[in-house]
Amino acid sequence: MASLVTLAGPQYGELMTTSETCATTGSIAPPLMGPRHIVPTVAGDVCMYVRGRGQPLLLIHSVNAAASSAEVRPLAEKYRHSRRVYSMDLPGFGLSERAPRAYSPRLMTDAILAAVQVIRESTGRQSVDAIALSLGCEFLARAAVEEPTWFRSLALVSPTGLNGGRFLRKPEGSTLESPLVCRIVSSPLLGKRLFKLLTKPVVIRYFLKKSWGSRHIDEELYRYDLQTVRQPGAEYAPLRFLCGALFSADIQNIYQRLAMPVWMARGVHVDFNDYRHEWIVSRLPNWSFSRFSTGAFPHFEALEYFCEDYDRWMEQVVAPRYHGSAPKNTNERRYL
Repeated sequence: MASLVTLAGPQYGELMTTSETCATTGSIAPPLMGPRHIVPTVAGDVCMYVRGRGQPLLLIHSVNAAASSAEVRPLAEKYRHSRRVYSMDLPGFGLSERAPRAYSPRLMTDAILAAVQVIRESTGRQSVDAIALSLGCEFLARAAVEEPTWFRSLALVSPTGLNGGRFLRKPEGSTLESPLVCRIVSSPLLGKRLFKLLTKPVVIRYFLKKSWGSRHIDEELYRYDLQTVRQPGAEYAPLRFLCGALFSADIQNIYQRLAMPVWMARGVHVDFNDYRHEWIVSRLPNWSFSRFSTGAFPHFEALEYFCEDYDRWMEQVVAPRYHGSAPKNTNERRYL
Protein backbone atom coordinates (compact mmCIF):
# COMPACT_ATOMS: atom_id res chain seq x y z
CA MET A 1 0.00 0.00 0.00
CA ALA A 2 1.36 3.42 -0.89
CA SER A 3 2.19 6.01 1.72
CA LEU A 4 -0.38 8.74 2.28
CA VAL A 5 1.94 11.67 1.84
CA THR A 6 5.53 12.85 1.91
CA LEU A 7 5.92 16.23 3.56
CA ALA A 8 8.37 18.94 2.59
CA GLY A 9 8.67 20.62 5.98
CA PRO A 10 10.78 19.03 8.73
CA GLN A 11 9.32 20.91 11.70
CA TYR A 12 6.65 18.45 12.82
CA GLY A 13 7.25 15.33 10.73
CA GLU A 14 8.52 14.56 7.26
CA LEU A 15 7.04 11.24 6.29
CA MET A 16 3.90 9.26 6.83
CA THR A 17 4.31 5.64 5.82
CA THR A 18 1.89 2.77 5.76
CA SER A 19 2.43 0.03 8.31
CA GLU A 20 0.63 -3.17 9.16
CA THR A 21 2.00 -3.22 12.71
CA CYS A 22 2.94 0.35 13.73
CA ALA A 23 4.40 -0.71 17.06
CA THR A 24 7.81 -2.36 16.93
CA THR A 25 7.35 -4.22 20.22
CA GLY A 26 4.77 -6.62 21.53
CA SER A 27 2.07 -8.44 19.63
CA ILE A 28 -1.04 -6.52 20.61
CA ALA A 29 -3.88 -6.19 18.13
CA PRO A 30 -4.74 -2.67 16.90
CA PRO A 31 -7.43 -0.88 18.96
CA LEU A 32 -9.28 0.18 15.78
CA MET A 33 -9.90 -1.34 12.37
CA GLY A 34 -8.58 0.20 9.19
CA PRO A 35 -5.24 1.17 7.63
CA ARG A 36 -2.57 2.12 10.13
CA HIS A 37 0.09 4.71 9.44
CA ILE A 38 3.26 5.88 11.14
CA VAL A 39 3.92 9.56 11.79
CA PRO A 40 7.54 10.25 12.87
CA THR A 41 7.60 12.89 15.62
CA VAL A 42 9.95 14.27 18.25
CA ALA A 43 8.24 11.83 20.60
CA GLY A 44 9.02 8.83 18.40
CA ASP A 45 6.81 7.05 15.90
CA VAL A 46 3.11 7.74 16.42
CA CYS A 47 0.49 5.34 15.09
CA MET A 48 -2.60 6.75 13.36
CA TYR A 49 -5.66 4.87 12.08
CA VAL A 50 -7.47 6.23 9.02
CA ARG A 51 -10.93 5.40 7.67
CA GLY A 52 -13.67 7.03 5.62
CA ARG A 53 -13.91 10.04 3.31
CA GLY A 54 -14.86 13.67 3.72
CA GLN A 55 -13.95 16.56 6.02
CA PRO A 56 -11.02 15.43 8.24
CA LEU A 57 -11.84 14.57 11.84
CA LEU A 58 -9.05 13.86 14.34
CA LEU A 59 -9.78 11.77 17.47
CA ILE A 60 -7.50 11.86 20.53
CA HIS A 61 -7.87 9.53 23.52
CA SER A 62 -7.41 10.32 27.21
CA VAL A 63 -4.38 9.57 29.40
CA ASN A 64 -4.36 6.84 32.04
CA ALA A 65 -2.54 3.61 32.76
CA ALA A 66 -4.32 1.78 29.92
CA ALA A 67 -5.07 4.55 27.42
CA SER A 68 -5.27 3.99 23.66
CA SER A 69 -7.42 4.81 20.65
CA ALA A 70 -9.79 2.09 21.84
CA GLU A 71 -11.33 4.90 23.93
CA VAL A 72 -12.60 6.67 20.80
CA ARG A 73 -13.87 3.52 19.05
CA PRO A 74 -17.59 4.49 19.04
CA LEU A 75 -16.78 7.84 17.41
CA ALA A 76 -14.42 6.30 14.87
CA GLU A 77 -17.07 3.77 13.86
CA LYS A 78 -19.84 6.34 13.75
CA TYR A 79 -18.11 9.02 11.68
CA ARG A 80 -16.19 6.82 9.24
CA HIS A 81 -19.38 6.80 7.14
CA SER A 82 -19.39 10.59 6.68
CA ARG A 83 -15.91 11.86 7.54
CA ARG A 84 -12.26 11.09 6.93
CA VAL A 85 -11.49 9.92 10.47
CA TYR A 86 -7.96 9.96 11.88
CA SER A 87 -7.45 8.37 15.31
CA MET A 88 -4.00 8.66 16.86
CA ASP A 89 -2.35 6.78 19.69
CA LEU A 90 -0.51 9.39 21.73
CA PRO A 91 3.23 8.81 22.34
CA GLY A 92 3.75 6.05 24.88
CA PHE A 93 0.30 4.50 24.33
CA GLY A 94 -1.43 2.01 22.05
CA LEU A 95 0.72 1.03 19.07
CA SER A 96 2.79 4.21 19.18
CA GLU A 97 6.41 4.06 20.29
CA ARG A 98 6.75 3.43 24.04
CA ALA A 99 10.33 4.42 24.67
CA PRO A 100 11.63 5.63 28.06
CA ARG A 101 11.58 9.42 27.71
CA ALA A 102 10.44 12.50 29.62
CA TYR A 103 6.82 12.57 28.47
CA SER A 104 5.41 16.06 28.84
CA PRO A 105 2.63 18.32 27.53
CA ARG A 106 5.17 19.76 25.09
CA LEU A 107 5.97 16.32 23.72
CA MET A 108 2.30 15.38 23.37
CA THR A 109 1.44 18.71 21.74
CA ASP A 110 4.24 18.34 19.22
CA ALA A 111 3.00 14.85 18.34
CA ILE A 112 -0.50 16.21 17.69
CA LEU A 113 0.91 19.01 15.55
CA ALA A 114 2.90 16.46 13.57
CA ALA A 115 -0.23 14.39 12.96
CA VAL A 116 -2.29 17.42 11.93
CA GLN A 117 0.41 18.63 9.57
CA VAL A 118 0.34 15.24 7.88
CA ILE A 119 -3.46 15.28 7.70
CA ARG A 120 -3.47 18.75 6.15
CA GLU A 121 -0.86 17.81 3.56
CA SER A 122 -2.88 14.75 2.58
CA THR A 123 -6.21 16.62 2.34
CA GLY A 124 -5.27 19.76 0.44
CA ARG A 125 -4.45 21.78 3.58
CA GLN A 126 -7.96 21.55 4.95
CA SER A 127 -8.48 22.73 8.52
CA VAL A 128 -9.19 19.85 10.87
CA ASP A 129 -12.07 19.24 13.26
CA ALA A 130 -10.80 17.49 16.38
CA ILE A 131 -12.32 15.66 19.34
CA ALA A 132 -10.25 14.88 22.44
CA LEU A 133 -10.95 13.17 25.75
CA SER A 134 -9.99 14.21 29.28
CA LEU A 135 -6.29 15.10 29.58
CA GLY A 136 -5.98 14.76 25.80
CA CYS A 137 -8.04 17.98 25.67
CA GLU A 138 -5.17 19.91 27.23
CA PHE A 139 -2.71 18.77 24.55
CA LEU A 140 -5.19 19.48 21.76
CA ALA A 141 -6.02 22.94 23.11
CA ARG A 142 -2.34 23.89 23.28
CA ALA A 143 -1.80 22.70 19.71
CA ALA A 144 -4.79 24.77 18.55
CA VAL A 145 -3.49 27.90 20.30
CA GLU A 146 -0.11 27.48 18.62
CA GLU A 147 -1.47 26.72 15.15
CA PRO A 148 -5.02 28.15 15.10
CA THR A 149 -5.43 28.04 11.31
CA TRP A 150 -4.89 24.28 11.32
CA PHE A 151 -8.06 23.63 13.30
CA ARG A 152 -11.61 24.37 12.19
CA SER A 153 -13.19 23.35 15.51
CA LEU A 154 -12.46 21.59 18.80
CA ALA A 155 -14.67 19.26 20.82
CA LEU A 156 -13.41 18.76 24.39
CA VAL A 157 -14.99 15.77 26.12
CA SER A 158 -14.69 15.77 29.92
CA PRO A 159 -11.67 18.08 29.79
CA THR A 160 -9.25 18.31 32.69
CA GLY A 161 -8.03 21.62 34.06
CA LEU A 162 -11.34 23.07 35.26
CA ASN A 163 -11.49 21.58 38.75
CA GLY A 164 -12.04 23.78 41.77
CA GLY A 165 -9.37 24.19 44.40
CA ARG A 166 -6.69 25.83 42.29
CA PHE A 167 -6.28 28.29 39.45
CA LEU A 168 -4.07 26.93 36.67
CA ARG A 169 -2.60 30.21 35.45
CA LYS A 170 1.08 29.58 36.03
CA PRO A 171 3.82 30.67 33.58
CA GLU A 172 3.45 29.30 30.05
CA GLY A 173 4.67 25.74 29.68
CA SER A 174 4.76 24.95 33.40
CA THR A 175 3.34 21.67 34.68
CA LEU A 176 2.02 20.15 37.90
CA GLU A 177 4.98 17.77 38.11
CA SER A 178 6.02 16.70 41.60
CA PRO A 179 9.80 16.16 41.49
CA LEU A 180 9.69 13.91 44.55
CA VAL A 181 6.95 11.66 43.16
CA CYS A 182 8.68 11.57 39.77
CA ARG A 183 11.91 10.42 41.40
CA ILE A 184 10.03 7.68 43.19
CA VAL A 185 8.14 6.36 40.18
CA SER A 186 11.20 6.65 37.93
CA SER A 187 12.96 4.07 40.07
CA PRO A 188 13.08 0.92 37.90
CA LEU A 189 12.03 -1.26 40.82
CA LEU A 190 9.37 0.92 42.45
CA GLY A 191 7.95 2.25 39.19
CA LYS A 192 7.35 -1.15 37.63
CA ARG A 193 5.86 -2.51 40.85
CA LEU A 194 3.49 0.44 41.10
CA PHE A 195 2.45 0.11 37.46
CA LYS A 196 1.86 -3.61 37.86
CA LEU A 197 -0.34 -2.91 40.87
CA LEU A 198 -2.33 -0.23 39.05
CA THR A 199 -2.92 -2.46 36.03
CA LYS A 200 -4.27 -5.52 37.78
CA PRO A 201 -7.60 -6.53 36.20
CA VAL A 202 -9.56 -5.64 39.32
CA VAL A 203 -7.95 -2.18 39.45
CA ILE A 204 -8.56 -1.48 35.76
CA ARG A 205 -12.20 -2.47 36.19
CA TYR A 206 -12.44 -0.24 39.28
CA PHE A 207 -11.18 2.83 37.44
CA LEU A 208 -13.41 2.15 34.44
CA LYS A 209 -16.40 2.00 36.80
CA LYS A 210 -15.27 5.33 38.25
CA SER A 211 -15.11 6.77 34.74
CA TRP A 212 -18.54 5.39 33.84
CA GLY A 213 -20.07 6.40 37.15
CA SER A 214 -21.57 2.91 37.34
CA ARG A 215 -20.64 -0.75 37.07
CA HIS A 216 -21.96 -0.95 33.48
CA ILE A 217 -18.64 -0.38 31.69
CA ASP A 218 -17.77 -1.22 28.10
CA GLU A 219 -16.44 -4.77 28.31
CA GLU A 220 -14.66 -4.59 24.96
CA LEU A 221 -12.66 -1.59 26.16
CA TYR A 222 -11.89 -3.41 29.41
CA ARG A 223 -10.53 -6.42 27.53
CA TYR A 224 -8.34 -4.22 25.35
CA ASP A 225 -7.03 -2.37 28.38
CA LEU A 226 -5.87 -5.68 29.84
CA GLN A 227 -3.82 -6.29 26.70
CA THR A 228 -2.28 -2.87 26.19
CA VAL A 229 -0.90 -2.57 29.74
CA ARG A 230 1.09 -5.79 29.25
CA GLN A 231 3.11 -4.48 26.30
CA PRO A 232 6.83 -3.63 26.60
CA GLY A 233 7.33 -0.04 27.73
CA ALA A 234 3.68 0.38 28.76
CA GLU A 235 4.67 1.90 32.09
CA TYR A 236 6.78 4.85 30.92
CA ALA A 237 4.12 7.41 29.93
CA PRO A 238 1.58 6.45 32.64
CA LEU A 239 4.20 6.89 35.37
CA ARG A 240 4.84 10.42 34.13
CA PHE A 241 1.08 10.94 34.31
CA LEU A 242 1.03 9.73 37.92
CA CYS A 243 3.62 12.28 39.06
CA GLY A 244 1.75 15.16 37.45
CA ALA A 245 4.24 15.75 34.64
CA LEU A 246 1.56 15.58 31.92
CA PHE A 247 -0.77 18.15 33.52
CA SER A 248 -0.35 21.78 32.45
CA ALA A 249 -0.26 24.43 35.17
CA ASP A 250 -1.20 27.12 32.62
CA ILE A 251 -4.11 25.30 30.98
CA GLN A 252 -6.84 27.76 31.99
CA ASN A 253 -4.97 30.49 30.12
CA ILE A 254 -4.71 28.15 27.13
CA TYR A 255 -8.45 27.40 27.13
CA GLN A 256 -9.26 31.12 27.19
CA ARG A 257 -6.97 31.79 24.22
CA LEU A 258 -8.75 29.38 21.87
CA ALA A 259 -10.10 31.33 18.90
CA MET A 260 -12.06 28.69 16.96
CA PRO A 261 -15.48 27.24 17.91
CA VAL A 262 -15.18 24.98 20.95
CA TRP A 263 -17.77 22.45 22.13
CA MET A 264 -17.38 21.14 25.66
CA ALA A 265 -19.26 17.92 26.43
CA ARG A 266 -19.29 16.10 29.73
CA GLY A 267 -21.28 13.72 31.86
CA VAL A 268 -22.76 14.62 35.23
CA HIS A 269 -21.75 11.39 37.01
CA VAL A 270 -18.00 12.01 37.12
CA ASP A 271 -15.77 11.37 40.15
CA PHE A 272 -12.49 12.78 38.84
CA ASN A 273 -13.60 16.32 37.91
CA ASP A 274 -15.93 18.72 39.70
CA TYR A 275 -15.83 21.49 37.04
CA ARG A 276 -16.14 24.26 39.61
CA HIS A 277 -13.95 26.42 37.37
CA GLU A 278 -16.05 25.87 34.26
CA TRP A 279 -17.14 29.51 34.67
CA ILE A 280 -13.71 30.51 33.31
CA VAL A 281 -14.86 29.52 29.83
CA SER A 282 -18.65 29.35 30.14
CA ARG A 283 -19.23 32.93 28.99
CA LEU A 284 -16.78 32.95 26.12
CA PRO A 285 -18.70 33.54 22.85
CA ASN A 286 -16.94 30.76 20.93
CA TRP A 287 -17.67 28.05 23.54
CA SER A 288 -20.80 25.87 23.55
CA PHE A 289 -21.76 23.23 26.10
CA SER A 290 -23.62 19.95 26.47
CA ARG A 291 -24.13 17.79 29.53
CA PHE A 292 -25.24 14.17 29.55
CA SER A 293 -26.59 11.82 32.20
CA THR A 294 -23.46 9.68 31.91
CA GLY A 295 -19.97 9.35 33.29
CA ALA A 296 -16.81 10.78 31.75
CA PHE A 297 -17.24 8.93 28.41
CA PRO A 298 -20.67 10.02 27.11
CA HIS A 299 -19.76 8.82 23.61
CA PHE A 300 -19.87 5.25 24.95
CA GLU A 301 -22.96 5.55 27.12
CA ALA A 302 -25.09 7.92 25.03
CA LEU A 303 -23.58 7.82 21.54
CA GLU A 304 -26.79 8.78 19.74
CA TYR A 305 -27.40 11.84 21.90
CA PHE A 306 -23.73 12.79 21.90
CA CYS A 307 -23.48 12.73 18.12
CA GLU A 308 -26.83 14.48 17.75
CA ASP A 309 -25.57 17.40 19.85
CA TYR A 310 -22.18 17.44 18.16
CA ASP A 311 -23.67 17.35 14.65
CA ARG A 312 -26.16 20.09 15.52
CA TRP A 313 -23.33 22.25 16.86
CA MET A 314 -21.30 21.63 13.70
CA GLU A 315 -24.28 22.61 11.55
CA GLN A 316 -25.33 25.68 13.54
CA VAL A 317 -21.99 27.09 14.69
CA VAL A 318 -19.01 25.66 12.82
CA ALA A 319 -20.32 25.41 9.24
CA PRO A 320 -21.79 28.95 9.10
CA ARG A 321 -18.53 30.42 10.36
CA TYR A 322 -16.72 28.99 7.35
CA HIS A 323 -19.46 29.62 4.78
CA GLY A 324 -20.14 33.30 5.38
CA SER A 325 -23.43 33.20 7.31
CA ALA A 326 -24.01 34.26 10.89
CA PRO A 327 -23.79 31.36 13.37
CA LYS A 328 -26.70 30.66 15.66
CA ASN A 329 -26.14 31.09 19.38
CA THR A 330 -25.96 27.65 21.02
CA ASN A 331 -23.87 28.66 24.02
CA GLU A 332 -26.08 26.94 26.56
CA ARG A 333 -26.09 23.77 28.61
CA ARG A 334 -28.41 20.96 27.63
CA TYR A 335 -29.36 18.11 29.93
CA LEU A 336 -30.34 14.76 28.47
